[in-house]
Amino acid sequence: MKARESGMPEEGMWVTFFTPKEVLHKLGLATSGDVVDFGCGYGTFTIPAAQITSGTIHALDIDPAMAAITREKADAAGLGNVRTCVRDFMADGIGLPDASVNYVMLFNILHAECIYALLQEAFRILAAGGKLGIIHWNYDPTTPRGPAMAIRPRAEQCREWAEAAGFSLLPPGIIALPPHHYGMVLERPGSSRWPTT
Repeated sequence: MKARESGMPEEGMWVTFFTPKEVLHKLGLATSGDVVDFGCGYGTFTIPAAQITSGTIHALDIDPAMAAITREKADAAGLGNVRTCVRDFMADGIGLPDASVNYVMLFNILHAECIYALLQEAFRILAAGGKLGIIHWNYDPTTPRGPAMAIRPRAEQCREWAEAAGFSLLPPGIIALPPHHYGMVLERPGSSRWPTT
């Protein structure tokens, strides 16, 4: 089940919106531990994440073309720690064991129809103390692309959804990621079960 249309631009425009390594540092990506990128797209964050951390980067996308682009970039960069996978994680989950990764990227995806299921899956696969990074488009109709305003979440909504799924927001809270995005880092606490409401 593909996520609702996000207005994702062509790659040439997309890369102008981010300085990926800087964003990943702001969002607390560590130099070790496995990472999952839900919806890797062009590999914009997968590739720099693989350059920052020594762990495996699980880069998943429902679109075979996106997974192939990411794979090609990883191979060209000589990165042996990128595992690409074509997977409908909206319907089938991630396919990794409980508490098996240290960082999850939910970047520009929380306009999906099954937000809570995504957050529950992120919670399930994260080890206690693991981090969840969230990025999304600003709630601003003047952004050059992005989901329709009717489905575009405000930063506070993302925080509330993640906290309802069991995560705890970490300082400094909501982070401005100019020119068009915001982000936040949340932590999976040490409890052994995730909420089921």
